[in-house]
Amino acid sequence: MSQMKGQVVLVTGAAKRVGRTIARAAAQAGANVAITYRESDQAAQATLRELTEHGHEAMALRCDVRDPLLVREAVAAVVGEFGRLDALINNAGIFETAPLEAISVEQWDAMFATNTRGPFLMSQAAHPHLKAARGRIVNIGSLGGIHPWPTHGHYSTSKAALHMLTQTMSRAFAPEISVNCVAPGMITNGEVHPDYEHFASKTPMGRNGTPEDVAAAVMFFLTGPHFITGQILGVDGGLGL
Repeated sequence: MSQMKGQVVLVTGAAKRVGRTIARAAAQAGANVAITYRESDQAAQATLRELTEHGHEAMALRCDVRDPLLVREAVAAVVGEFGRLDALINNAGIFETAPLEAISVEQWDAMFATNTRGPFLMSQAAHPHLKAARGRIVNIGSLGGIHPWPTHGHYSTSKAALHMLTQTMSRAFAPEISVNCVAPGMITNGEVHPDYEHFASKTPMGRNGTPEDVAAAVMFFLTGPHFITGQILGVDGGLGL
C-alpha cells in the first residue's frame, strides 16, 4: 500500500500497545513515521526496528508530552529530519481506576496533564507545519469520555475534555487542518481476563476491540476525505449504545 507515500506521521506514546499498532499501520501505508515515548526505551527501539522493516524512514524520540519545551523540541526534530509533517496522532495517555471521592488533586492534575494538556501542546507545536501541509490531527479519546465511568472520574473527564478540544481545534484550525477523534471502548490484545470477558458479553458485536480496530479507524481519518472534521468516532463494537 502507498496511500501515504511521502507523508510524515508523528504518533505520540507509540512504543507499545495501540500506539505501536497505529504507527505500524501508517508505515504500511507508505508513510515515514516518528514516534514518541516517555520511559519505554527498549520497547520504542523494538518498534523503531519494526517500522524500518517496511522500507521507510522512522525515528523514535523521548518526549514527555506534559512539558512544553520538550514538545516543541520533538516536533522540531521531526520536521528537521523529514522536512515536513503531515499528520499528528495524539495517542499518549494514562489510565487509572480510583473512587471519585478518593482521587487526590495530584492524581487529577496528572491525568489532565497527559490526556488533555499533552494533545493541546503537541497540536499547538505542530500547527504551523500541519497548516503548511494541509495536514490532519487525530486524537485518541475514549468511550469513557462519552459515558461516565464512576470508578474512573478523572480519566473520563480528561477524555471528555479531549473530545471538546478536538471539536474546538477542528473549527480553529480549519480549513487547512482536519481534526478528528477516535474513541475506543474496551480494547485488549487477546488477553483472557474475567473483567474483559464481562465487557465482551455486554458488547453487541460479541467481542472486545483490538488495537488493529483502533488503527483502522485512525487510518480512515488519515486517508479519507479531508473534508471530514470535528468528528468523534466510537470504536466500541456498540458497547456504548
